[in-house]
Amino acid sequence: MEGTRRIVHHEEEVMGTIVTFDLYDDTEPSNDVLSLVREAVDLLHEADEEFSTYKIDSPLSRLRRGDVSLEQCSPVIAEVLAMCKMARSVSEGWFDPWSLPGGLDPTGYVKGWAAQRSLDVLRRSNIRGALVNAAGDTACFGGPYLGAPFRIGIVNPAATQYLACVVESPGAVATSGTYERGCHLFDPRTQSHMSRAASATVTGTDLGLADALATALAVAGSRALALLEGLANYEGLVIEFDGTFRSTSDFPIVATDATRKNR
Repeated sequence: MEGTRRIVHHEEEVMGTIVTFDLYDDTEPSNDVLSLVREAVDLLHEADEEFSTYKIDSPLSRLRRGDVSLEQCSPVIAEVLAMCKMARSVSEGWFDPWSLPGGLDPTGYVKGWAAQRSLDVLRRSNIRGALVNAAGDTACFGGPYLGAPFRIGIVNPAATQYLACVVESPGAVATSGTYERGCHLFDPRTQSHMSRAASATVTGTDLGLADALATALAVAGSRALALLEGLANYEGLVIEFDGTFRSTSDFPIVATDATRKNR
């Protein structure tokens, strides 16, 4: 829609990364909208306080040490761990926070979950669109223009200053790989650090689950695309180490000659 523009841009350092908020509308942001942004930011900090594995007194750290039981923790921890169990089941164990060398670590789900919760706060406004970007994993609603969904660039893992492709977001886009952080992904089956894909991207309706499934897909490689084919509203893309694209049948790539050739 003519006149629609970005009306708020906010960056927040939290959960060991930078999270950005971008809001779009055709009017200046009201005090109510700005208040919702502050509430959304506060939710991220609350998630960090609950789930940080680096803060020795966080509830999750105390649970990992056995200082408290799950029943003694806040309900939100039980909620997240229940969702992690669901993601473990859906991924057939390729995503498994209970298998990691340092003990229980749900942060592979928490970052996306927290960003999704923050976005849901912004839904209470009447703006045209909003996008929350948590270190490259995005949750959004609406779009930058009326009737135009957000488009998200997927980094080329072999040349990170370029994009491999662009996708239309159905609400959540998460990418996992080793091209930025090195070999940090852990294979629950071999009990070793391993990635069978240069990068893996999952699109869907919830960023927590998309984040977990992207991790699973990066570890398992293209063999796990079949799991996503059977999962409603979620699609996956694997970029192999030789640059080949492999994806589920409805992965929402914005068509280009390069991406059509490699699919």
